Amino acid sequence: MNIALAQINVHVGNFDANLAKMLEFTAKAKEQKADIVVFPELATVGYPPRDFLEFDDFIDRAEAVVQQLAKAAEGIAIVVGSVSRNPVVEGKDLYNSAYFLANGRVQKVQHKTLLPTYDIFDEYRYFEPAHEWGVVRYMDKTIALVVCEDSWNVGNENPLYKINPMDQMMEHNPDMIINVSASPFAYNHAANRIEVMQANCLRYNLPMYYVNHVGAQTEVLFDGGSIVLSADGTLVDEMPYFEEGMRIYNTEEVDNKENVSGEQTKEKIALIHDGIVMGIKNYFGKLGFKKAILGLSGGIDSALVAVLAARALGPDNVRCILMPSQYSSAHSVNDARELSQNLGCQYDIVPIEDIYNTYMDVLKPHFWAKDEGLAEENLQARARGMLLMAFSNKFGNILLNTSNKSEMAVGYGTLYGDMCGGLSVIGDVYKTECFELARYINKDGEVIPENIITKPPSAELKPDQFDSDSLPPYDQLDAVLYQYIELTKSPQDIIEMGFDEALVKRTLRLVNINEFKRYQTAPVLRVSKKSFGMGRRMPIVAKYLN
Repeated sequence: MNIALAQINVHVGNFDANLAKMLEFTAKAKEQKADIVVFPELATVGYPPRDFLEFDDFIDRAEAVVQQLAKAAEGIAIVVGSVSRNPVVEGKDLYNSAYFLANGRVQKVQHKTLLPTYDIFDEYRYFEPAHEWGVVRYMDKTIALVVCEDSWNVGNENPLYKINPMDQMMEHNPDMIINVSASPFAYNHAANRIEVMQANCLRYNLPMYYVNHVGAQTEVLFDGGSIVLSADGTLVDEMPYFEEGMRIYNTEEVDNKENVSGEQTKEKIALIHDGIVMGIKNYFGKLGFKKAILGLSGGIDSALVAVLAARALGPDNVRCILMPSQYSSAHSVNDARELSQNLGCQYDIVPIEDIYNTYMDVLKPHFWAKDEGLAEENLQARARGMLLMAFSNKFGNILLNTSNKSEMAVGYGTLYGDMCGGLSVIGDVYKTECFELARYINKDGEVIPENIITKPPSAELKPDQFDSDSLPPYDQLDAVLYQYIELTKSPQDIIEMGFDEALVKRTLRLVNINEFKRYQTAPVLRVSKKSFGMGRRMPIVAKYLN
């Protein structure tokens, strides 16, 4: 038997385009003599569909796509993830299902059993878990169909569920596992994904054909990386990351471990770079926008965003606005100009000193008894935000936010100023990772001017200002933030690792008192296992560590 894995980039709610894409891949698979073509979890509707699932019309249209695919399942079988209605009054109204289509009709529907409700997932909000488990008989093969999480309770030190669906399916003596998935990207997730699926193969002594989504749905990125494993867990092949495509595998060759290609490389910074570029490209493409705008300060964060945007959208579609104040160094302006020229992006210089002075003149009668401080610094950031939004409104460009994860974590940013934007490009990239990313971008020649990378970070909102005046050194800060945000360690846990007690308590307090800012920021492209946004839910009005 020849099985085609089609890791495709679908669009939430774009039923016509999703159907057309699957019909195209089905035709290609059929031309290449595939017996089955496999599409990812909820491929008809896109993942995650979220509260669109509460609309009957949305479900009707998903069902119509399945029926159209069934008609195309002549001379080839199709496995596809979609929603299905629960005919029983009790319980949730929907299932998350894998459909097996052949001979022009639906042959089997297997519902998902394990419904994740952690990180970005909220499936139990919508779906009823499966209560029955069967298999598919096709071309003298018995196939166990499973949906994503149904394979993730194996090979974990801390299983989340009390049941493994494959344990039930083993009663039917399947010959293979086909898993349709929507497994989000994080820079360290692909290796873990392989380990867990290998544990399944070893537990059940079965080969696995695992297909994953590729593409971005707002902040959630999917890396593809679909895999085929033999019964002893040998990784026969791993499909490319961040690329739509299809590969065909012969079951006999997989069983005999022939033509083994093995793993894709998993270099952290390269994965982050490629994931962000895909995220920007899909955000604009799926919204129907082409052009981006950003404030280019001469610092490393905005430089990274400019490069990543230019690579995603093309330099002609990225416009950089340089907005120097009386505190901006000439070198910063020159660095920003040089970067724009290196990229081939349009840039405009719009000084803000006169705007700032006008604000100060207006506020002087009201501020006269107060020393200058944070309010005056924030005025500069907000003047820049106002100008950027004016350009955005006038020319229809989407404003890209340039804040990094370290700044977002501790509130080192100005609401309605430098935190403006429609998309947060590097909001899941720590400052120390920003320097690594800049070096990666420059690996084949200088794109980001060297001075941008080597000069001490500064917001340049007052004379001789540096980030180190307000924050601990970034290598120390980021290490503490990682332990708290990604690993959820307590203050005492982190202190016992050797970190300074005052540093730890101050840092964690800053994280928690600035939750209100993060609630008001743009969607953050997720590249780690714990990004700010839909995967991290914290109360604003709370006392813990405040």
